[in-house]
Amino acid sequence: MHQILGRVILFSIGTVLAAQFLFGQVQIRALQQPIDDDYTKKIREYTTETFFNSPWTDYLPASSTVPTPKVVLGDVAGAPQKLPYSSDVYRYMRLLERSTPRVKVFSIGTTEEGREMIAVAVASEKLIADLDQNRSRLARLAEPRLINMDDAEAARLVAASVPVYYITGSIHAPETGAPTALMELAYRLAVDESPSIQGIRNRLVTLITPIVEVDGRDREVDIYKWHLAHPGQNWPNLIYWGKYVAHDNNRDAMALTLKLTQNVLKTFIDWKAQVLHDLHESVPYLYDNTIGDEPYNAWLDPILINEWQMIGWHNVSEMTRLGMPGVFAHGDFDTWSPGYLMFLAATHNGISRLYETFGNGGADTLERTLTPQQYERTWYRQNPPLPKAKWSQRNNNNYEQTGLLISLDHFAENSKLFLQNFYLKSKRSIEKPKNEGPAAYVFPADDPRPSAQAELLRLLQLQGCEIVQADAPFSAMVRKAKTDKNDKTEKSSTDQKKEAATETVQFPAGSYLVRMDQPYSRIADMLLDYQYWSPNDPQRRPYDDTAWTFGEFFNVKVVRITDVKVLDVPIRKIATPVEAPGGIRGPGSVFVINHNSDNTLVTLRYKLRNARMDAAEEPFEFEGSKFNRGSFIIRGLSADELQPVVSQLGLQAVAGSSAPGVVTHPVRAARVALLHTWLTTQDEGWWRHAMDDAQVPFTYINTQDVAREPNLRSKFDAILFPPAGRNTPQAIVSGLPMWGNALPWKKTAETPNIGTPDSTDDMRPGLSWSGVDNLKKFVVEGGVLLTSMNTADLSITFGLSPGMSIVQKQKFKATGTALRTKLVDASSPLVYGYTDNLAVYCFECSIYTISNLANGGGQRPPAEPERMTGRGTKDDPDLPQGRPVAERPELPKAEPWEAMPLTDEQTRNNTVVIPQEFRPRVVLRYADAKELLVSGLLDGGSEIAQHPAVVDVPVERGHIVLFSNNPMWRGETQGSYFLVYNAILNFDNLQAGRKKADEPVAPSAGR
Repeated sequence: MHQILGRVILFSIGTVLAAQFLFGQVQIRALQQPIDDDYTKKIREYTTETFFNSPWTDYLPASSTVPTPKVVLGDVAGAPQKLPYSSDVYRYMRLLERSTPRVKVFSIGTTEEGREMIAVAVASEKLIADLDQNRSRLARLAEPRLINMDDAEAARLVAASVPVYYITGSIHAPETGAPTALMELAYRLAVDESPSIQGIRNRLVTLITPIVEVDGRDREVDIYKWHLAHPGQNWPNLIYWGKYVAHDNNRDAMALTLKLTQNVLKTFIDWKAQVLHDLHESVPYLYDNTIGDEPYNAWLDPILINEWQMIGWHNVSEMTRLGMPGVFAHGDFDTWSPGYLMFLAATHNGISRLYETFGNGGADTLERTLTPQQYERTWYRQNPPLPKAKWSQRNNNNYEQTGLLISLDHFAENSKLFLQNFYLKSKRSIEKPKNEGPAAYVFPADDPRPSAQAELLRLLQLQGCEIVQADAPFSAMVRKAKTDKNDKTEKSSTDQKKEAATETVQFPAGSYLVRMDQPYSRIADMLLDYQYWSPNDPQRRPYDDTAWTFGEFFNVKVVRITDVKVLDVPIRKIATPVEAPGGIRGPGSVFVINHNSDNTLVTLRYKLRNARMDAAEEPFEFEGSKFNRGSFIIRGLSADELQPVVSQLGLQAVAGSSAPGVVTHPVRAARVALLHTWLTTQDEGWWRHAMDDAQVPFTYINTQDVAREPNLRSKFDAILFPPAGRNTPQAIVSGLPMWGNALPWKKTAETPNIGTPDSTDDMRPGLSWSGVDNLKKFVVEGGVLLTSMNTADLSITFGLSPGMSIVQKQKFKATGTALRTKLVDASSPLVYGYTDNLAVYCFECSIYTISNLANGGGQRPPAEPERMTGRGTKDDPDLPQGRPVAERPELPKAEPWEAMPLTDEQTRNNTVVIPQEFRPRVVLRYADAKELLVSGLLDGGSEIAQHPAVVDVPVERGHIVLFSNNPMWRGETQGSYFLVYNAILNFDNLQAGRKKADEPVAPSAGR
């Protein structure tokens, strides 16, 4: 192996050296082009090997009127120890704008923390002056209905137009090289007079957002400056990027939860751009994952797949020809999930592109040693990176700019082809109903969750989709639901053959339709359809989630219609954001609002803090309407006070003169804390966003606060402890190793952008044993601790949740999958407002069992205990000879979500027997194995089938709520949010509806 490896390494180095000869023959710079000699010398000084540069970037053109990046940076782009803040980058881009008519800067919005985002257009003077007219022409190509789908008119528009190539940088804040590379790229495109650069400038508009994650960028620069000021010390991890999430900011292209995603999408759509090219830095030396690996997203136009191949392999070929090692495509990035920022283009008839180059996480020049997996030659990486190399930020900038310039040149050369394809993809999207289908998706007007329905429709509108509403009732043919698996009625083969594959369904007036005869039909189809990833797919490691069926995850009814007759339904267009109707029906001083698990209900409680609200513990009727368990009964305020709030929130209140005669308990505005670790804030950030979006106030605390505070109950009623990444319970308790220096996350003069949204003098200490004890004390004194996945595992591992056990997984695999659940105890306040068959998100969910013994003992025996050798058949009892036959006691039995009944032997003088009132209460379980998979990848599903999904564990005066899954994920799983909100609203009454011994649980309603 060593001998083979040596040959591979020698071959790679030989390829590099041989390519240097070709490098000298490639001429980009025009002979008459003046050079900025000082800047060019610095480029070559900071480039650690000549083959880490190219003729595109080994010089800088000079200009007597346009400043170079050096005027702001104090050195060249990519210089050691130079990492500019966003304000520096923006200042330079606006200097360019003032210095040349070839550059124009646009403000495209702000971040959650109020920092500006910009887009910089670079093109010839003529194209800059013609931006609006060009955009108007592109708009007609993007919307072929405006030209009556006339191919001849499209050809005329193509001939008169130039494409827009949109480049975005630094969405991942620790990937620091793109801003300086894009500063210099903008300068080159504006100044260089070489034929290749002129060809780019004259034949397309380059649009640049140099920093996408602006909040995280400024924090990262703070961290880097701290590192420079403390040589030889470990520097703090960038624990916060944006206000809410870190790496997952590049998984928001579906739910559009974050402002950075919304701003980039709006820019892409407004400019009618053809490409969105996103820059990342985690792979040596340039991985063009435009091509990616299978499986490809199933809803994309094949034209796009061909464009990926054409552009990607050209990019690899050209950079390899220039002698730059480590440039490759294909790799192991599958193109299944549409959640990445670049995919905003793919889902809107453009071309998505992404580079991974090699960054050092700052501006240090470092000796980098790769792993064999990174430097070995493969079929798709014939000229791999070097096993060891001195690597600089300038090297990284060279690769980024070279790849971009080659791509821009290629796109300019083939601009008319790509514009024609842009038109064709838009046209083919409109033609979906008569080709692959479907014709439309219908959102029925009688959906029991109108606010959730409106929320999903608004998301589709934000994606650029058209929403229409039916003027009258209508019917449509739909695929018939599968035959009930529990139906044991015998059917003849003739009956089975005659069973219809479709059925007619009636929809009421006012139902919403998302028709597929529109330009952005693909994103709607992609979000609303189901996904299936075969467990036997050759791609064994999905790069990200395999399911995202939004109707299921929002708990909203969505019907896929292939019958093209649905396009004849009389409709009216919805021009404004969809809103659910809200108001008050009838006179009276008592108001009742049905609990349907719409998230606006929790907003209502906190908006009306001083109103008296009670929750009904049973279903009831009031003023001619039926109401679910948990429905709000409101007193203590007038109709005039309630009306504007319910109207704004899309809630319907029914008024009456007296309260309904039903058992109730108070619904209080709980004092909530949201608890995070200093190991990661990624997953809990989505919970914070959900809470802020629902306007639920909370105190943000960390594990070190909990370790110091023994009186948590005096401050809080409920503590939410979201998943802490993939850390073990032991790591959450231990924190980081305490050797070495402290790792502060604190605002100082040296680091003005960090220290928010939380701060500490040292990130290393974890929850510690005192924190575990303080959480237990909080629960014992009446608080609710809500946990999820590894934090739920923590509560089990360290004895906080008596009777709970964790099952070790064998084959089970669910990679961002939608799983079906079943209600076990519909009377629990945790599931107020829910009916059966809720779909929940699962990424390697925890598998739990429950016991009536505090130590988790008394687990179920094998399904069929093996009998000993003896007389009779396998099913016969053995009979000892010479004595009367003794009756065998029946073995205890229980369902997988239930605790095994205790025998007399187990209960005799046994201190670990949990009293009935403190036994774990399973309220939601996973469905049977045959019904379990809703969408995505599932393997070994029988391991988790029927096991508990949500459990309420009473502990003295309080409760620990355990989620096997993560109910609040990326803004996509809004249908399961109210499982959390129910815990908050009913924190002091979670025992409501709990059955007594031998009493049946409340039945659940159908879906």
